[in-house]
Amino acid sequence: MLRRSAQARLAFLRRIFPVVTVVGPRQCGKTTLVRGELARWRYLDLEKPRDWNILTADPEGFLADNPRQVIIDEAQRYPELFPLMRHVVDEDRRPGRFVLTGSAQPRMIRQAGESLAGRVGILELTPFTARELSTRLPWLAQRWFWGGFPPLYQLKSAAAKREWLESYISTFLSQDIPGLGVTVAAPRLRRFWTMAAHMHGQILSLSDLARAMDLSYHTIAHYLDILEGAFVIRRLKPYHANVGKRLVKSPKLYIRDTGILHCLLGLRGPADLEGWPGIGASFEGLVVEELAVRMAAVGGGIFYWRTQAGAEADLILEVGRRRLAVEIKLGQGLDPRRLAGLKSCMADLRLKRGVVLYGGSERLKLGHGIEAIPWRDVERGGKLWPGVC
Repeated sequence: MLRRSAQARLAFLRRIFPVVTVVGPRQCGKTTLVRGELARWRYLDLEKPRDWNILTADPEGFLADNPRQVIIDEAQRYPELFPLMRHVVDEDRRPGRFVLTGSAQPRMIRQAGESLAGRVGILELTPFTARELSTRLPWLAQRWFWGGFPPLYQLKSAAAKREWLESYISTFLSQDIPGLGVTVAAPRLRRFWTMAAHMHGQILSLSDLARAMDLSYHTIAHYLDILEGAFVIRRLKPYHANVGKRLVKSPKLYIRDTGILHCLLGLRGPADLEGWPGIGASFEGLVVEELAVRMAAVGGGIFYWRTQAGAEADLILEVGRRRLAVEIKLGQGLDPRRLAGLKSCMADLRLKRGVVLYGGSERLKLGHGIEAIPWRDVERGGKLWPGVC
């Protein structure tokens, strides 16, 4: 089993909270993680009728008979569990008693927050990151095009990987979304998801999406909430600061997994990236997701910066009072004259250091406090920001 970065976080939360909830998209490895780390614990999978019946026939009795070291998989399927657990936990606040997993972030976190406030730690698990795959270079080489879902790395051919991704999308739309209580027809949501893929890396305009889909503004916002809550899109927020300039206030839209992105857009293999107009946005999304995971691990924030006049930095990373401006360039060559947006951002925010992540192989000092760092070094586990990520 590939070592996951979340293993240490899971152990840390179990030392603090009676209940730990592991959330993330289906097939990202939640069950593998918790069962691998907690092999001796009692395990129930609420997608299996037998385990469902064991728990729901007499939930209070089950919890009383199993007071600690229980894993409950797909716990969001049984909302009544959370208030019941509150009473059990209040009688015994020892940490590390229960681990729950679920694929529906908004519902599960809301239920846990309302019923288990102060008693539960939340761990978000993602598909494989580049850093996690850095110990297996053949797998790392596949990460950009095929994405990070673990089952893909057991498949040998491009045809098999395409089939898996297409099946994942279809199952998500036809089974997982209805399982969240959403009544949107699968073909309509598929069309919307594909439309969102065409806007990958762009500033989100709800009105443009609404016109393209011939739907209302509020319906589009609802669809976005569904997809974001199921971990398949990311709305990257703009950075706000009082700098005396008008700043863009709308988020940027990304499909979180690049394998899903490429499948939705009809790309069939890595060779299709060459000459594809969306290659730069695809690479940017890969970097954004990787750094978002790293920033979440250190309690930091990730944003983009753009003024109404058009000056832009791809990312602002923030931890406490420390900030770093980042520009993302796919190419192997760099033209310092094309870094005006990064320099403007650094001046506005009074930042002494900026970074250009690029496709070359050398670390370069570009002047004005800007350093060029090869993405290859970062994806293989190297530090982008010393002491942080």
